[in-house]
Amino acid sequence: MSAPKVELEADKCVASGQCVVAAMQIFDQDDDGIAILLEERPAPEHLDDVREAIAVCPAAAIRMVER
Repeated sequence: MSAPKVELEADKCVASGQCVVAAMQIFDQDDDGIAILLEERPAPEHLDDVREAIAVCPAAAIRMVER
């Protein structure tokens, strides 16, 4: 089984920055505050942080696909 894949719908992002706070190794923000995905397939030790980012995203713009 391959590592889970993180998907970000940047067009839904409301620039709250909560994903960066929860998982700064995986997310950043551009100059307008819109989230940027840094790592599509995060290391296992970052998966809990990604799950936290998904939970706190006010726009529900992040998901993790486990394939």
